[in-house]
Amino acid sequence: MRRNYDFTLILFVVILAANSLRNGAFSDPLDWLMDVLMTLPAIIIGLSFHEYAHAVVSYKLGDPTPKLQGRVTINPMAHVDPVGFAALIFAGFGWGVPVEVNPTYYANRRKGELLVSLSGVTMNLIIAIVFAVIAKILLMTLGAAVLSTSWGAVLWTMIMYVIQINLVLMIFNLIPVPPLDGFSIISEIFNLKTTDFYWTVYRYGNVILIALIIFGVTGRIISPCVSFIFNLLQSFIIF
Repeated sequence: MRRNYDFTLILFVVILAANSLRNGAFSDPLDWLMDVLMTLPAIIIGLSFHEYAHAVVSYKLGDPTPKLQGRVTINPMAHVDPVGFAALIFAGFGWGVPVEVNPTYYANRRKGELLVSLSGVTMNLIIAIVFAVIAKILLMTLGAAVLSTSWGAVLWTMIMYVIQINLVLMIFNLIPVPPLDGFSIISEIFNLKTTDFYWTVYRYGNVILIALIIFGVTGRIISPCVSFIFNLLQSFIIF
């Protein structure tokens, strides 16, 4: 299926990639490739399950659209956008294929849209918790000594990446700026769609989001939140 991409967004990704290149992110290609391979499962799991959650919740609320478009599946091929995926790998900022929904099928439209918006970030949190439990089970069954082996260190690092990246996806998507889920969540809670404010912000959502990323606002929001939740998982589950 052919997809249309916002020129401003693509230009921004190119600038981010060029900036990474200038800062030496690709100075050691082998090191960079190994890091990509370690994070790849986490990225695919995070994006696929996030979009799957949106699709299955909308479908369960009576909307046939996600099912008809083949989105009610955890198959990454249904959810990973090639351009967005490449952007995530090379520029550190990317996206999956947004799930199309038709809220007119919901018995309660506002409640339905709120649940669909919450489902993606909730799924990311669930995955982070599940992999924290998996990490705990590994420690209990194999012992901490397994981390000193080459395969054990690789496996542990990949599990930690799954936890961290899913937390990043959760917090990032909760930022209340369109087209992120956070904006949809507050819009439904406070019924903002009846206001001019909503449509003004919605119209310039990509520009606002890009500006927040460029000026480091998103980083200042995401980093402490992810660190806090990750430390909680370590304290109560892993160690």
